[in-house]
Amino acid sequence: MAKIRVLSEEIASKIAAGEVVQRPESVAKELIENSIDAGARAIDIEVKDAGKSFIRVTDNGAGMTEEDALLAFERHATSKIETYQDLENVATLGFRGEALYSIAAVSQVEVKTKTADEDAAVYLRLEGGRRDDVSRTAHATGTTIIVKNLFYNTPARRNFMKANPTEFRHVYQTISRYAIAFPEIEFTLQSGDETVLRARSDTVRGRLDEIFGERFTDSLVAFEEDYDHLKVSGFLGKPEYTKRTRGEQFLFLNKRYVINKAINHAAFSAYENLIDKGDFPFFAIFIEMPPNEVDVNVHPSKLEVKFRDERSIYGAIRSATRSALVKSDLVPEMAIAPDTGRFVSRATTESSRGGIVPVSFNSKPAQRYIEDERIADAVDPLFSLRFPQSRSSSAETSGAESDSLEDAGGIIYQLHNKYIISQISTGLLVIDQHAAHERVIYERTLKRFNEQGQNTQQLLFPISLNLDPADLTIVEETMPDLNLMGFSLKMFSGSTVVLDGVPVDLKPGRESTILTEIIEDYKRDNDLRLTPREKLCKTYACKAAVKAGDYLTIEEMESLIDQLFEAEVPYVCPHGRPVLVKIPLLELDKKFGRI
Repeated sequence: MAKIRVLSEEIASKIAAGEVVQRPESVAKELIENSIDAGARAIDIEVKDAGKSFIRVTDNGAGMTEEDALLAFERHATSKIETYQDLENVATLGFRGEALYSIAAVSQVEVKTKTADEDAAVYLRLEGGRRDDVSRTAHATGTTIIVKNLFYNTPARRNFMKANPTEFRHVYQTISRYAIAFPEIEFTLQSGDETVLRARSDTVRGRLDEIFGERFTDSLVAFEEDYDHLKVSGFLGKPEYTKRTRGEQFLFLNKRYVINKAINHAAFSAYENLIDKGDFPFFAIFIEMPPNEVDVNVHPSKLEVKFRDERSIYGAIRSATRSALVKSDLVPEMAIAPDTGRFVSRATTESSRGGIVPVSFNSKPAQRYIEDERIADAVDPLFSLRFPQSRSSSAETSGAESDSLEDAGGIIYQLHNKYIISQISTGLLVIDQHAAHERVIYERTLKRFNEQGQNTQQLLFPISLNLDPADLTIVEETMPDLNLMGFSLKMFSGSTVVLDGVPVDLKPGRESTILTEIIEDYKRDNDLRLTPREKLCKTYACKAAVKAGDYLTIEEMESLIDQLFEAEVPYVCPHGRPVLVKIPLLELDKKFGRI
C-alpha cells in the first residue's frame, strides 16, 4: 500500500484556513479588506464575545451578483488578478483568493449582497465550507457577511484563542489601522450593545484625534517629502511622548498596513539621542510608491512586504523623519535654578500629562558646554554631596569587618540626586535611590493583597479618565487587583473610568499619570514567570518610586535605607537591576597606588 495519499478536501481546507484565519481579528481584517476593495464608503463592524461567536461586517460597496457570491467562497477565487503580471502590479488589499474560502471552512457564514442593478439581494448560508442555502432577500446595495462560532469544527484551534479582552484588543487595533489609512471611509465598531469606535473625520489627523484624542495629536509633528520614486508623509510623536511599547507605530504602504523591521528601524533611528533606551516613539508613516517596486505576496496575512530597493527606502524614511524632528522645536531651554545655581533643562512644550517635563539633553555641542570644567566648577561640582550629621556611629566604632547591610551607618551623602553613598566597614556602599525605593514599594504592595487594612486615601476631587476600548478592557480585567493595591476605581459611562482613591504611599499630583502608565506597562510585560498581580506591583513600584534626579532630605534617605534593610530581597529591584554596589577599600587603595 502506498504511504503517500492525497488529503481529503475537508482536511486540506482546514489546514489552509489555519494560515489565513488565526483569530477573530483575522476574520475582521479580511472582510474589511474586501469591503474596501469593493469601493465601500462606510463600513460597520459588530462583534460579540470578542468575535469568537459573532462577527458582522456591513458595507455599502458594489455588492455581488448571485454567480459572483457563489464563486467567492471557492478556493483561489478572486476578482483582483488574472495573470502573473497582475500580481506584480496589484493595487488592491486582497488578491490571493483564500480568505472567504478559509473563513467558511472553520465557521458558519451568512451572506447578504446586492448590486445596484438588481432588485433583490442574494442570501447565502454556508457551514464548515458546505453550502446550505441560496435564496433571495431584502438588502441595500452592498454586502453584509456574518461569521458565527469561529473554529466550531476545529476545537483544538478554538482552545488556543485568548481571553476576550485580549482578542478584542487585537480586533480594535486592526480596525483602528484601517480607520487611519482610509479617512475617506467611515468606520463604526460595535461590541455587543456598545459603540466603541466611530471614525468619521475625512483627514488622517482627524482620525488620529478620534482614536487617540486631540490633546495627544496636538503634539504631533507633521511631515511630507517627495522623492523621485516615492512619497513619504505622516506624523511623528515628540520625544517626550514615548511609551514602553511598540503598539503605536504605524507603517502604511500604499494604504496597506505592513510590518517591515528595517523601515521601522529607519524611523526609530531618527530619534537617536532624543529618547531613552527602552522607550518607543509614536509615528504614523505613509509610503506611496509604484506597486511593482514591492512584493506584498510574502505571507497569507499580507502584513510582511519586501522592497526591490530596501536601502533607498530606508534612507528616504530616515531622512524625512530626521528632518521633521530637527525642524520642530525640540531643544530644551537651559536655565539656572535660583535655589541651587545648577543648570537645569526643561521641555519647551507641554507634555500629555499636562505640565512641563524634564528631558535628557543629548545635543553634543551643548553637552560639551555643560561638561566644561569651568562651568562645572562654577555651578555644578562633580560631587554634589550633602554632609548631614552622623546617622549612627556603630560602623565607625565597632571595628568589625562585616559587610552586612546593618553596617551601612555613619555619614550618608546624595550624589547628583541619584545615588546614596554611605561608609561601611570594608569600604563604600552606593545605593541607587530609585531601585531601592522600587524594591521597598514592590514588597509593600505585594503584602497588601493579604492585608485587611485600609490602603486607600480618598481624593478630594475625583479624576475622570477617558480610555480607549483596548485600555478599558485591561482596567476591567485588573480592577479587583487594582482595588486591593489601593486604587479606588469605578466604571462610569462609555469608556470613562472615575478614580476617586489612590494608594496611601502615592505621591500627590501623579495619580492619573501613574494609572495610565501601569496600563501601558501591563500591556508590554511578557514575563511569563510573574503572575498578573506581580506584574501590576512591579509596574506600580517603578512608577511610584522616587526618580533619579529627585532631591532627598537626610530624613528621607535614612528612612529609605532602613526600609531597604527590612526588605526580603534588598539586592535587586523587581526588574532585576542591582540596588546597591559595594566598593571595597582595597580597590580604592589600588587605584591610589597605596598597595
